[in-house]
Amino acid sequence: MGADAGRARELERAWDVRVIANREQVERHRLVPEARDFYAPVTARFIDDPRRVGDPVLDALVGLARPGETWLDIGAGAGRYALPLALHVDRVIALDPSPGMLAALREGMERHDIHNVDAVEGRWPADTARADVALIAHVGYDVAPIGPFLDATAEAAARRCVAVLMERSPASAAATFWPIIHGVERVPLPACPDLLDLLEARGASPTCQRLPQPPHRWADEETLLGQLRHQLWIPDESPEHDRLVRAVRELAVRDEDGIGLPIDPGWIGIVDWQPEVSSAG
Repeated sequence: MGADAGRARELERAWDVRVIANREQVERHRLVPEARDFYAPVTARFIDDPRRVGDPVLDALVGLARPGETWLDIGAGAGRYALPLALHVDRVIALDPSPGMLAALREGMERHDIHNVDAVEGRWPADTARADVALIAHVGYDVAPIGPFLDATAEAAARRCVAVLMERSPASAAATFWPIIHGVERVPLPACPDLLDLLEARGASPTCQRLPQPPHRWADEETLLGQLRHQLWIPDESPEHDRLVRAVRELAVRDEDGIGLPIDPGWIGIVDWQPEVSSAG
C-alpha cells in the first residue's frame, strides 16, 4: 500500500488534537498537583515475573524475536516485557523517563539474574543506539506530536517495529467516573485502531494480531480506588473521593479473582510493520 501524505497529515492532526484536549481537560479539573514522577506511585502494577507462562501478549512478542537480536523497548517501565524478552534475545535497551520505573526494572534484573538489559532514563525520541526491533508497549496513547515519535521509532529499527496497544487506552476504565467526579465526559485518547489507520496512511502495511482481554481484576477495593484516584487526579480525603467510593461500591463486581468494573476491556493488538514508514511530511 502506498503512502497517502494528505491522509497521514489529517490522521496525525486528529491524534494530536485528542491528546492535547485530554491533557487540557486534566489541567482544568485536577485537584492534586502533577507529581515529579507520575508513575512512581503505581510502579507495582507494572512488575511481572519474567519467566511467567500463559501470557498471550508475551508469547506473541517472543514469537517475533530472533536469537542474537537487540530490541529497543521504548517506555519499558518496570520491565514487564524487557526482562522476559532479554531471555530470548542478545540485548534489550530499556528506555523510560520514570526513575521509579527504572529502579523497579533494575531490582527485577538483580532478583531474576538477568543482566543483558541496558536501563536508560530518557524520553523518546532519544539519542539511543539502533536496534533490530523497536518496541512500543502501551506507549503512544498520550503522545503528541505522534508523527516525529513514529519517525524516530522507524529510524531506530533495522528489521521491525512492534507496538502493543489496546483497542481503547488503559485510562478508559476511569472514564466511567469522570462525569460522576468532574461533571464532564472524558476526552478519549487514541488507541490501536487509530495507530493502524495512521500506519497505513504513512505507507506501512502493518499486521495486527488481536487478542481477547479478560476483564481486569484488582486485589481489593483500596487498590482499585488508588488507581482511579490517580487517573481522576483527586486526593484521598475529599468530597470527590467520597463520591468515587460510593460509585465504585455501586458498580463494582466482586468474585474469587478480586474486584472489577463492568467495563468491556476490548481487545489488545500486537502490531508489527517494516520500519520504512513514510513521514507525513
